[in-house]
Amino acid sequence: MNDVLVSMEGIDKSFPGVHALDQARFELWAGEVHALVGENGAGKSTLMKILAGIYHKDAGRILYRGSEVNIPNPRAAQHLGISMIHQEINLVPHLTLAQNVFIGREPRAGLRFMLNENEINAQTQALFDSMRLKLDPRTRASDLTVAKQQMVEIAKALSFNSQVLIMDEPTAALTESEIEELFRIIHELQARAVGVVYISHRLEELKQ
Repeated sequence: MNDVLVSMEGIDKSFPGVHALDQARFELWAGEVHALVGENGAGKSTLMKILAGIYHKDAGRILYRGSEVNIPNPRAAQHLGISMIHQEINLVPHLTLAQNVFIGREPRAGLRFMLNENEINAQTQALFDSMRLKLDPRTRASDLTVAKQQMVEIAKALSFNSQVLIMDEPTAALTESEIEELFRIIHELQARAVGVVYISHRLEELKQ
């Protein structure tokens, strides 16, 4: 796996009173787990939020699979195959896992206002099976632990056929056993040629 997925060159970003990024460079390869490490305020999350379409760069260029791209918003990033999982869980508590995974792009049954629940449950179950997650798509998000909710967030990202998955401090709220489960998922994604960006300040995790 020697394909370059992402190349960011000469990236600049300023906020009022802060020059957050100055000619930043970044490269991510298919099947690579790339750790971004640094103290708070170093610009790790800012750089990745530019890649994910959350922030707009002030200068520089982004190449995705060899072609220069403009990423004006997160939807555009997802359309390209770039997803970011944030420290804060973004699932809607009262919806099922399947409804959360396909929120905003649900398959419809007959009448346009009727959701095809069987279809989204089946698609979500196939997604969970591919990740070896023992979860019921019909479970409400509020019934899961933080770790399991995070796994659903990863499944949601993969439902967009993401080839780049950005994880921002993913182990902040996890136990040791939950961290092991997360690393298992990451290694499986790596084997499927997904490029993973792992933002962390926990140096002891990097060897894994």
